[in-house]
Amino acid sequence: MLRRRVPARARASGHPAREGGKTAQQQRLEVNTLLPSRPNCGLYLVEKFLGEGTYGKVAKCRNLTTNKEVAIKITKPSRRDSGLFELNALAEITKLDADKYGLIKFLDWFEYRSHICIVYEMLDQSLYDFMYTRRHRPLSIHEIRTIARQLLISLKGLKEINMAHCDIKPDNIMLVNQASEPFRVKLIDFGLTKNPRDMETGTHMQNLCFRAPEVILGLPLDERVDMWTVGYTLAWLYRGFHIHPVDSDQEVKFSRCCLSYDDLKNFYQDKTKTTEVELFIKLLRQMLEIDPDKRITPEEALKHSFFTMEQPSADSEKSNSQESTSEKGHSQAKKTTVPQEPAAGKCF
Repeated sequence: MLRRRVPARARASGHPAREGGKTAQQQRLEVNTLLPSRPNCGLYLVEKFLGEGTYGKVAKCRNLTTNKEVAIKITKPSRRDSGLFELNALAEITKLDADKYGLIKFLDWFEYRSHICIVYEMLDQSLYDFMYTRRHRPLSIHEIRTIARQLLISLKGLKEINMAHCDIKPDNIMLVNQASEPFRVKLIDFGLTKNPRDMETGTHMQNLCFRAPEVILGLPLDERVDMWTVGYTLAWLYRGFHIHPVDSDQEVKFSRCCLSYDDLKNFYQDKTKTTEVELFIKLLRQMLEIDPDKRITPEEALKHSFFTMEQPSADSEKSNSQESTSEKGHSQAKKTTVPQEPAAGKCF
């Protein structure tokens, strides 16, 4: 399929357009709707709606030209500007190799009845849904390390092109294909992604549960907010639940001052992995550093002993798993192949 070029700088128009005398509200998208892209580039059949949010819907569609499944993010006409904002971010993000840097692959975009439609590759399920289906049973240290390395490579790539995701959370981290490539992940949803120099002090961003301290406190912001959210996500995968009360900003701020890493270290059930767990907790402390000036960078994190130590085999990890004896234990690890860190400074 031909790729439609992302505009160097998309322009936002005024009010949503009307077509054929019908308002956008009357032009509801339904299953079996045909979405025409630009001429000779594809016709998409809506097969299923995967989710809906403030800005629109995500639909599982089939390209009737290639017979391939895709995911199309369909922005509400009233949120047209947010769709154009995402296209502007994609103009920068597509400078990176999506597979090497663990980013969802952008395929096409078009407009349909005042909806901005952004076509992406079809992925499996989010980390949030994955954890939900396994009743929030924590991951093994091997599985966490596999995911952590990939997310840090993603942050490294975004930093190389001067972009910050600004909304990393389990919902926006997708498993590519858990059956064939266990724990290979990609970042999705670039609706809030921007250049750090455009991040204004005092801006509210990020899900409250994963919100960086500098966002809560109204301090200057940059790409380091993403390191906080990746660290918190890894802690969530390790624990199975949030590691702080999250009823309010004030409660989050207070509890962060009282965080016990010793409790986290002692939580892991398999005591044969004590050294690996201790290294993970040390890395976590550096990722969840309150002061962003002291927070570890993606480049530094990838060189951390948690990744560079001699790794046990996946089979060994599996044999030591206590999943079969305790619902609270960590799950068995599966052997998987994940993208390796690209050469330093190389932009694909």
